[in-house]
Amino acid sequence: MTLGHLDTKRLPAGAVLVVGAGLAGLYLALKLAPRQVYVLTSRRSSVGAASAWAQGGIAAALSAEDSAESHARDTIAAGDGLVDPEIARILATEGPARVHDLDALGVPFDRNDKGELYLSLEAAHSMPRVARVKGDTAGREIINIMVERTRAAEHVTGLIGWRAESLLQDGNGAIAGALARNDDGSLLGIEADITVMATGGVGGLFAVTTNPRTARGDALGMAAVVGAKMRDMEFVQFHPTAIDIGRDPAPLATEALRGEGAVLTDVNGVRFMPNYHEQGELAPRDDVARAIFAEIEAGRQPYLDCRTAIGSHFDEEFPTVFKSCMSAGIDPRTALIPVAPAVHYHMGGLATDSFGQTSLDSLLAIGECSATGVHGANRLASNSLLEAVVFGGRAADYIKGRDWAERRAGTIRIQPWLSMGKDVSQTLRNAMTAKCGVRRDAKKLNELIDLIDSLINKVGRANPLVASRVIAACALAREESRGGHFREDFPEMAENAVSSYLTYDRLD
Repeated sequence: MTLGHLDTKRLPAGAVLVVGAGLAGLYLALKLAPRQVYVLTSRRSSVGAASAWAQGGIAAALSAEDSAESHARDTIAAGDGLVDPEIARILATEGPARVHDLDALGVPFDRNDKGELYLSLEAAHSMPRVARVKGDTAGREIINIMVERTRAAEHVTGLIGWRAESLLQDGNGAIAGALARNDDGSLLGIEADITVMATGGVGGLFAVTTNPRTARGDALGMAAVVGAKMRDMEFVQFHPTAIDIGRDPAPLATEALRGEGAVLTDVNGVRFMPNYHEQGELAPRDDVARAIFAEIEAGRQPYLDCRTAIGSHFDEEFPTVFKSCMSAGIDPRTALIPVAPAVHYHMGGLATDSFGQTSLDSLLAIGECSATGVHGANRLASNSLLEAVVFGGRAADYIKGRDWAERRAGTIRIQPWLSMGKDVSQTLRNAMTAKCGVRRDAKKLNELIDLIDSLINKVGRANPLVASRVIAACALAREESRGGHFREDFPEMAENAVSSYLTYDRLD
């Protein structure tokens, strides 16, 4: 189908189309001033951006005792051999200035009696360096400020109520904007010289997640079918302590609770983490998630015990967690919190350089849908919000610092994701959790791939199916256990740490 058969909107020359309204997309939009920016987002974005759900805070070397070198070392160690050292250096070196920028924009970071930023300790950090906002509301408060600032910015236009579903290309394969669908089902081809994907992660592909259900790897699916290179797609981080109360998505019990001294126990209050890892509750997330999963498989419900560490101050220090618990009839000041692992973050994504440039001309990616190499096989706690502003800022500088060719769209693909329906979506989510979850093996992954192929044959190459297919294929190909990827049939780590790169045509 040619573009002429659709309603179209041509953005002004040099304008930027940003797909997604989380922290990365909004920060980029602000930093692109005075260049014109159009932010494409559904009406659900105010409550559906995963950035807004981040509880722990934003990590950076902000104290006199800390250093960028230390932060970079911790980031590299957490990534289990796959972090690009230069990218980690960029994140850690540029991070403090970006946090101070957020502070200047009006983010109400918590402060101590001296007026300094209050910094908390989280797992796998060598010292306290996580800046928090009102205890556990960092993500929400930061997003609120960013939405307020972008709404007031004259150079930013919101395309509200539209959901991107495929990418437009010119005759040479370069990206020339996106096809979007309105809430009423109407289609609009938006031609743009520069397109930036900032759509978030993949949690909605799994049955148990702390992410918005709409986070279904849309950017990955859209870009994959037009030939974009993807990196380390198999690495999915499972947050160890989702609150296990049967909610979808599952509420999160932030890692900062364990940083403050909360412990993981059985129903009788007996700790079990020392049996699994020498760092106990502050072990890397993948180790903690597998330990909790092992307890569940053994028929022992795991709990988070905050009674001593947090106690009567719970509602003041961690209001989000407190509210979630109380809504389920659990008072965390006096009772144990049932927990389970849940998909929380995707380390893989569209392969980019340090400025967000993908393998396709005129297409950039930032935030969780990108893969710069900064997270490797396992993201360090609270590096995600930092990544959004550091690499969102770098992408803005890159866009402003070069000339961009005019892009005119040629042919497009109508995206069949609407034909998935609830039954297909739930089938996919259940299968991804059961066969590509905390513990994987070849048999389960091959069964999963066969299922996804059958669903693609049934409904077409819908974005969630394409993204899931690539994740499963990469998980099958990596015959080792590393970071967030654990293979029961290959439990050891390979001698050489090598990132995986893939294009969708290699799966056919």
